[in-house]
Amino acid sequence: MLPIIKTSDVDIIFTLVNHLNPNEKTKEVRQLVSEIQKAKKVTDAAMPQKVIQLNSYFEVKFEKNDQLIAMTLVLPENADLASSKLSLFSPLGVALIGYKEGDRVDWPLPVGRRIIQILKVKNPEAVPVS
Repeated sequence: MLPIIKTSDVDIIFTLVNHLNPNEKTKEVRQLVSEIQKAKKVTDAAMPQKVIQLNSYFEVKFEKNDQLIAMTLVLPENADLASSKLSLFSPLGVALIGYKEGDRVDWPLPVGRRIIQILKVKNPEAVPVS
C-alpha cells in the first residue's frame, strides 16, 4: 500500500524541507521525504477525496488501545495541539499523509509500533460530485 500525494503538496513540502537548517532535518523529516519519494504522485484534480493531505481533517483509532484522535494535518508553523492541529513533521503526521479513509497503517511511533485505522477523512477543498 503506497501513499498517494498530490503534486501541489509535494511542492510545498519539498520547498519547506529544502529551507530547513541541517539540525532541523529530524528523523521524522527524513521519513517524510522517504515516504514522498515512494508515494504515488497525482495531479490535484486526480486526488481522491478521502486521502489525508495538507489541511485534511481526520479521525483515527489506535488498534492497541482503541484510542480515538481527531485532528487536522497542517504545516509545522500552523501546528497547535490545543486546537487539534497536527504538524506534518510529527511522527503521526508522517505516518498518515497519503493514506485514505479505511486504511490501516502500521507505523513506528515514539511509544512503539502501532496500527492506526483511518476512520474518517474530510478535505476542505473537496467538492462532492453530484
